[in-house]
Amino acid sequence: MRGLTLDPMFGWIISPILAVAVVGLTVVLTVRSLRQRPYADATAVDWTRRILASVMLAVMLLTPSVTLKTESRAVNATDVFIAVDVTGSMGVSDAQYGSEQTMSRIDAARQAVNGITKLYPDASFAAIAFGASGTLDVPLTPDARAINNWAETLSLEPTSASSGSNLDKAVDPLLLATKNTRNQHPDDAIIVYYISDGEQTSTKSRRTFSSLRAYVNGAQTIGVGSPDGGQIPQIADDGSTADGQFVTDPSTGQPGISKLDEKTLKAIADEMSGTYVHVDAGRTLDQRDVQQTSKEWRMQSTYKQRDHNVPAIWPFAIVLAALMLWEAVAWMRTSRRLL
Repeated sequence: MRGLTLDPMFGWIISPILAVAVVGLTVVLTVRSLRQRPYADATAVDWTRRILASVMLAVMLLTPSVTLKTESRAVNATDVFIAVDVTGSMGVSDAQYGSEQTMSRIDAARQAVNGITKLYPDASFAAIAFGASGTLDVPLTPDARAINNWAETLSLEPTSASSGSNLDKAVDPLLLATKNTRNQHPDDAIIVYYISDGEQTSTKSRRTFSSLRAYVNGAQTIGVGSPDGGQIPQIADDGSTADGQFVTDPSTGQPGISKLDEKTLKAIADEMSGTYVHVDAGRTLDQRDVQQTSKEWRMQSTYKQRDHNVPAIWPFAIVLAALMLWEAVAWMRTSRRLL
């Protein structure tokens, strides 16, 4: 659908001021000239033409536009898969992200997700949460806001449902999603970001991530938390954290301590032929963390409409050009008459 609107080229403050000033000055000069008749050379027709020209210029400053609604956009053929750990240990408040402020690991993960979407402004994204199981929460979409909203609403796994941290729970959804994407778009660049504290508490051996190599062009594991660690808060069934209540280590009877395991995260990165980075007070995600992107583009449908304004000033520009040509001809005639 189309709709008419105004989209001022210099903003809603400057453009209206300039438009009023242009028309107002022309009107003032017109009144002044008419009062000086018959001593003024310009006629009423001349000033009418000039007022019309100033009105056309004022309208162009306000920039009439046509609003177009589309459900497709050109996207870069780069597909970014983001997997975030939502086990209870991600509630430990020992993480930092670009400042000295201490936050929970899941909050640092949320900021990391936001940083990733900014690194790929024209890519498509998919989101996976993993804990006791792994699920593809958001299928591939070019809407980065959907991924950021997903990250903001992530809930940690309740303590009552936890069966120990299994870092490989992200393998199956990642493998299935990346394989399907590779089959549908063989030339796409597929990138995986894996965000976790690297803690594996399950008694089961961790499965390797090496199967992803067949489909992934670039990968990075992102560590959140600190090597010193912190106490693991109790997570209620609704995902909230109970103040002052911590998970007890059955072997000691004391609150359990969860520590960032960089060794495991580096191993996972190596299995995917990727790299590892630890985000902290002095390190956030930036251009150093951009993986291999595609040089190809394609049209892709989105699940929501996008509105954008297209300036429609060309009819007014044509009228203004005609009025200025008329003004030039009239000026030349007046100049010859006065010689």
